[in-house]
Amino acid sequence: MEKTIAAISTANGVGGIGVIRISGENALTVADRVFRSVTNKKIENMKGYTAAYGHIYDDDELIDEAVALVFKAPHSYTGEDVVELSCHGGMYVTKRVLRAVLKNGAASAEPGEFTKRAFLCGKMGLTEAEAVMNIISARGAQSAKAALSCMEGKLRKRIDNVRDDLINTAAHLSAWADYPEDDIPEVDAENLLNTLKACSSELSKLLKSYDTGKIMREGVDTVIAGRPNVGKSTLMNLLSGCDRSIVTDIPGTTRDIIEETVMLGDIPLRLSDTAGIHSTDDPVEKIGVEKAKDRLLKAGLVLAVYDSSRPLSEDDKALTDLLSDAPSVAIINKTDLPTKLETEYIQSRVKHIVYLSAIDGNGAEELEKQVSDIIGTSNLDASQGILANERQRSSAESALQSITEAIDAIHMGVTLDAVTVIIEEAIDHLLSLTGERVTESVVSQVFSHFCVGK
Repeated sequence: MEKTIAAISTANGVGGIGVIRISGENALTVADRVFRSVTNKKIENMKGYTAAYGHIYDDDELIDEAVALVFKAPHSYTGEDVVELSCHGGMYVTKRVLRAVLKNGAASAEPGEFTKRAFLCGKMGLTEAEAVMNIISARGAQSAKAALSCMEGKLRKRIDNVRDDLINTAAHLSAWADYPEDDIPEVDAENLLNTLKACSSELSKLLKSYDTGKIMREGVDTVIAGRPNVGKSTLMNLLSGCDRSIVTDIPGTTRDIIEETVMLGDIPLRLSDTAGIHSTDDPVEKIGVEKAKDRLLKAGLVLAVYDSSRPLSEDDKALTDLLSDAPSVAIINKTDLPTKLETEYIQSRVKHIVYLSAIDGNGAEELEKQVSDIIGTSNLDASQGILANERQRSSAESALQSITEAIDAIHMGVTLDAVTVIIEEAIDHLLSLTGERVTESVVSQVFSHFCVGK
């Protein structure tokens, strides 16, 4: 018998409400030991999806008033009997209620154990389970939409369609080879190739969307670069919504790298405001400039800032030359001032250019659009289901490699028995992706990243 588990399922901090979740065969019994309804009705006698108002006790000591919400197996999140005790929010009260629950027969839940039980009870597949944590950690509308579509089974459906095509193909190949005396249609090489190529195309689309989806979840490493006093720190403060960087009229105020994670629309940017890139004899400034150049070359996105109120300088040109191999946006800043900057040199080397006034925010929407185009989120339909993590990507990549090998084998005239074996390898990788054929160690690894209480 699985132990009955319990944990606080709401955020650790002050709030209007705190929820302690109990799940397992003895969940109703444990809850009855700590909860007394005002009508004296036992939780064990309550129907599923009903609630009762009462009080929480530790032995005979009153802890708090609460509402008990009952879910009966198998119609619950975990597939087991579940009781959720909603008390007043706050670190002390919720922990005290949890302590009483643990004292009366429940065991402390491990990270992700509620969702793990839902997976093991067949309430959801592994991709849907992984989407739960992605919903919790979503930073923007796009990442939340992608996680929700996966939890609703959109990714699973795309994978299942490929898997089913491969299973049908492998079954036909096996039947034709094993029972030649039966009236089984001969395998048509052209149809076989078309099926494998269609499966390959679908997996390729999924893999291409992975990097963009990862950016939506984790953000893109972004550097703000430019010569001193062009408005880099003002831009940093505009995007972060607070005075994160020191802003003065004195060139060289920023001498080290200042970091902040901000949202540009639905795109998380891990921003670094670097020292101004320029020629200098100051040994301290030199260190900052070298750090800035190094960070620029390693960045996933560069926001190169230019001062439109000053003529283009040699330092501006040097920065522009550094952008040739980097995904970048040239930001012509200070458009609220009279224009003196010649932009032809920049336009000839940088594809994406935005005119902006960081002091008042004019041009910020265009910046969002340009960044979205560069990293690919503007063309991503998150609602279709996308790969959510490295485990899923690796399984899809392995399946694609097997399908490619099968196609190559057919072209080389390899026997269909050998082709069948390769196709079955691709099927195994897809079953691993969805959790239908996965080791216990992989399952434990997946749920170890979850928070306690989910």
